[in-house]
Amino acid sequence: MIMKQVEERYISLLTDFGFKRIFGTAMNKDLLICFLNSLFNGRQVVKDVSYLNPEHVGDVYTDRRAIFDVYCEGENGEKFIVEMQNAYQTYFKDRALFYSTFPIREQAPKGNEWDFKLNHVYTVALLNFSMNEDAFDKEKIR
Repeated sequence: MIMKQVEERYISLLTDFGFKRIFGTAMNKDLLICFLNSLFNGRQVVKDVSYLNPEHVGDVYTDRRAIFDVYCEGENGEKFIVEMQNAYQTYFKDRALFYSTFPIREQAPKGNEWDFKLNHVYTVALLNFSMNEDAFDKEKIR
């Protein structure tokens, strides 16, 4: 009996394509929700998310732009930025902080009075490198 060799194929989460395909598509929304809930470990429950445009170009041409791997909003208005960084980046903590300013600014209504109440913004970063242990408060990073 001749056996055909079956070639197995997997999508690597360490590639931009694989990460966005698994976590950034409506078809796999349940995987993203399950992943976020496993990180929150019961402190918050994500029931549903809506995917948002991951590209932020700034208000004027000279503004620095940001393109998130995955950007979505929870049912209570909270925002989730989910990033995968394969290559080492010295100032990744600063980049993550910079990225988090975009969803904060989106919450400010233009030209209207505002009480400055903000919905939560979560930045989740999967890194393929170790960061300095002092980079984040250990209570807020897993």
